[in-house]
Amino acid sequence: MAGHFRQLLDATIQHLEILRSQGVKFVDVSPGTLAALAAPPPCREPGVAAATTERGDRQRQPAPAQPPRPDSGPSRSLVGAVASAPAAAEAPRSPFAEILSGPRASSLTPEARAAAMTELRGRTLACRKCAHLAASRQTVVFGVGDPRARLMFVGEAPGADEDRQGEPFVGRAGQLLTRVIQAMGFTRETVYIANILKCRPDTPDQASGNRKPTGVEMQTCLPYLLEQIDLIQPRVIVALGGTAVEGLLGKTAGITRVRGTWLAFRDIPLMPTFHPSFLLRPENAGKKRLVWEDMLQVLERLGEPISDKQRNYFLRS
Repeated sequence: MAGHFRQLLDATIQHLEILRSQGVKFVDVSPGTLAALAAPPPCREPGVAAATTERGDRQRQPAPAQPPRPDSGPSRSLVGAVASAPAAAEAPRSPFAEILSGPRASSLTPEARAAAMTELRGRTLACRKCAHLAASRQTVVFGVGDPRARLMFVGEAPGADEDRQGEPFVGRAGQLLTRVIQAMGFTRETVYIANILKCRPDTPDQASGNRKPTGVEMQTCLPYLLEQIDLIQPRVIVALGGTAVEGLLGKTAGITRVRGTWLAFRDIPLMPTFHPSFLLRPENAGKKRLVWEDMLQVLERLGEPISDKQRNYFLRS
């Protein structure tokens, strides 16, 4: 139980830190959650902590009143109360609340995991939190692949092709990603592919092309991805491009500087690499080997066999 609570607590704290790093100073709290925070803590069950008679007698004495603590931002006790308070379940639930209150994916049966993913997909497809994106999109691009995949790829947002087809990475960049996945010995059906943002960013001032998601857009959509990761529990995540790294870690990092270096996201090894669209530019064709070296590291981390042919990809053009 303690380990379960610690996982939930760490996930909540990391989410709050991401929000703070993106400039968010306040979060919405439902009346039910406020009531739970104001309520006195539940009493201990008899005998749980009474190791000796003397200790038990002390525990049965009324606890002295504690002076109110100054407000110093979200604390671990506050986060824990939000995660465990029964009253919070009666309030309208946000997508992130599912992570805090639902069972850990490792304890779910394959059927329950599939049902949870289907339910999450339904909520995601119905989302209209970003009104401007809901008005301009053709579809919501949820994700594709094996819900129990060991390897997960995360991009930044759908493009025009993805918006039409409802599947991530299906345009030219997606075709290149598919070839990389196949060269690693996998298929699109045996990995999982998703984006930080589930809707294509609108481009009202552009006749064509894409734009980078804003911090607010990524922050709003991130809870859906967190739930996907929580259900899939991949052994390795590959972040495709600097925007994906920014969306996951909440900090701007030059992809040229961090690619090929192991990072971590919620205790999952994270490998940043170039976005496939970057490699499609003629001037960057020579950087395919760098991406492949990153993928070789991923294969090694997963314990996959690597042939000599694989090790020599892109060494000679």
